[in-house]
Amino acid sequence: MEENPAPLIPRVTAILIAHNQAGELRRAMEALERSQPREQLEILVVDCASQDETPSLAEQFPDVTMQRLPQHFGATKALNIATRTARGDFLLLLSPAVEVPPELVNHLAAHLEASSDTAAVAPLLVDSEGRPALRYLQPLPDREALARLCAGGETGRLTVDLTQESVAVPYAGREALMVRKQFVAGMNYFDERFGEYWADADLAMKIRQAGKKIRLYPTVRATWHAAHNAAPADTLHTSDRIVGAAALLGKYQGFMAGFGFRWTAILKALIHLDFALVSGLLGGRKLGGETKQSYPG
Repeated sequence: MEENPAPLIPRVTAILIAHNQAGELRRAMEALERSQPREQLEILVVDCASQDETPSLAEQFPDVTMQRLPQHFGATKALNIATRTARGDFLLLLSPAVEVPPELVNHLAAHLEASSDTAAVAPLLVDSEGRPALRYLQPLPDREALARLCAGGETGRLTVDLTQESVAVPYAGREALMVRKQFVAGMNYFDERFGEYWADADLAMKIRQAGKKIRLYPTVRATWHAAHNAAPADTLHTSDRIVGAAALLGKYQGFMAGFGFRWTAILKALIHLDFALVSGLLGGRKLGGETKQSYPG
């Protein structure tokens, strides 16, 4: 009697965090299913209590593991849920808005495996016409940049030489980023004082502290279907973004830096008579609950 062969251990686990993005998620999953070699890829989707057709996708993609959360706890907690169950040595953090070509996962894994000084690698994101979408490549945010981002603005962009085989960058977001699972586990996973925002910036800070690099590979490309008519942030998301930014500053620049950032935001909300935001900031409201005003390393 023949024994059943042991299941293959995937080399890479792709992690997608989705909330009411059924159309984008379907496209991203279809693209991942075409990855070569597919048997070396595990696909995990965490559905953050979507109210659209997202839950029904589980039947359409039987080889994808979908985890449905009872409420939207924020991307950070969802990332931790997926990361702790991931079987691959490398984690591909992927936005549902990103469509990857069949060779991307294997190429990124090969580059990461070959570079001992590198903790994470990223493809160049391009739009549907093939033009580089450099808006997602930013410097690590400082206090001024965080203030602009929390107000709905943009920060500076990195100058990237796209003729190079690879370029070391300080921060590449989490739209499409492959990171060693061992590194994430070594930093005790993602800091859940962050709700929806800034866990990727915290990861970049940790990589820099460890003396490792994030490398962008301009010839490895994926298509970023950026939303052109994104809905304005509600009070909870605005509070989440500001509270998380304060936590990030406090974690790396000291308690008073984070405390001052948060109180500056509270005063601005008072000036604009935005009492709902004032209440959210005073209570440390974020997706998934509240965060305490403490900033250990």
